[in-house]
Amino acid sequence: MRAVLPGWAGTLAAKAALFITGMCCALAALLGVLVHVSVTHQTVDQARDRALSRLVEATSAYEAGDALRPRAGIDPEGLPKPLRALAAAGERGTMVTDHDGVPTMWAAGPAEGGHALAVALDYSQSARTIEGLDRAILWSSGLAIGATLLVGAFAVTRVSRRLHATAQVARRISAGDLDARVGDPRTKDPSRSPDEVAAVAAALDTMAASLQRKLLSEQRFTADVAHELRTPLTGLHAAAELLPPGRPTELVRDRVAALRTLTEDLLEISRLDTGKERLEVDTEALGALAERVVRSVRGARDPGAAGADTEIVVVRDALVDTDRRRLERVLGNLVANAHRHGRTPVTLTVDGPVVSVRDHGDGYPEYLVEHGPQRFRTEGGATGHGLGLTIALGQAEVLGARLVFANVPESEGGGALATLTLAESRGLATNGPA
Repeated sequence: MRAVLPGWAGTLAAKAALFITGMCCALAALLGVLVHVSVTHQTVDQARDRALSRLVEATSAYEAGDALRPRAGIDPEGLPKPLRALAAAGERGTMVTDHDGVPTMWAAGPAEGGHALAVALDYSQSARTIEGLDRAILWSSGLAIGATLLVGAFAVTRVSRRLHATAQVARRISAGDLDARVGDPRTKDPSRSPDEVAAVAAALDTMAASLQRKLLSEQRFTADVAHELRTPLTGLHAAAELLPPGRPTELVRDRVAALRTLTEDLLEISRLDTGKERLEVDTEALGALAERVVRSVRGARDPGAAGADTEIVVVRDALVDTDRRRLERVLGNLVANAHRHGRTPVTLTVDGPVVSVRDHGDGYPEYLVEHGPQRFRTEGGATGHGLGLTIALGQAEVLGARLVFANVPESEGGGALATLTLAESRGLATNGPA
């Protein structure tokens, strides 16, 4: 089982905590070693000086023929061999060893006949002093590391929380919520000096405001143009109906119909861009709805779809709570697009709440599969304005459905595949069939 961290406790907080802990441990180890070495040297030097002083006194007494003090003698038992050899060579020295389980400081010098005159001092107190110092260093280092880690974690957590809030706002803006702002307090209070996080938050807020202004201006322009075109187009349509029958009249009527369709599509896109569309939810059976969509597309005045055959495959029918008009619009655009830009056979498959539309043409362009449909962009000599799939995607978002575009591998026959995933009915619709 892995521990689940809160969203703000991400990689940055973990790395910062590890870095602070590592630096504290390294600093504590360095200071501990320095203090240990310094105090140990000082303690050993003091004990060595006392031992050498006792050795000088013992040497004077030995040369004067006086009795030696306790724990002093010639070649005493327990004298370390290296120190005995040093004294036999005519040198003086000291060494710390355990003698009968007690830390002892030995000092030895030369005596007559190649013997060693040595004295022993109890080194227990000095050893306990060094051990106590080491324990104090370990405890104080642990406390210092813990306190520094808590303070550092608190500081990093505050920064990571602010960064997480900024990232959340950025994701909301990416999802279409152009009113989202970070609103960092440091950017609003002139008495508080802004830091790097506040600078990023202010830059994101400024970018969002600028983007919102530009998109709103574009939406107003599109809506205004479409509205202004409706009146002259209505008159043009009425005038085209009065023209005498003939090939020129058919061409005029066809272009007028195409222009009216484009205008209505622009109006629908402008409404979708505002994000204020309202659903009229009803409970619908996907199998029956798919049949109605195919019949409407087959009878539409669209040269690419008129007379076209679409196979309907119902693997598993399902009830969904949805807006029938918008769902029919989505599926109708997908089927019409498959006939217009792909090749037959075109298959509409219902498998529970998942509806897919597939053709056997050359597939979707790479940009569309990777980035989604883009208005007024087509490739490969295709006709149209690139608005059908854009409207389908926008209406799917309003429905709360997921629309994915993909290409079928050549090994499986190739072609374009659009998959719409809806939520199955939970019996929450209030105006559906009883």
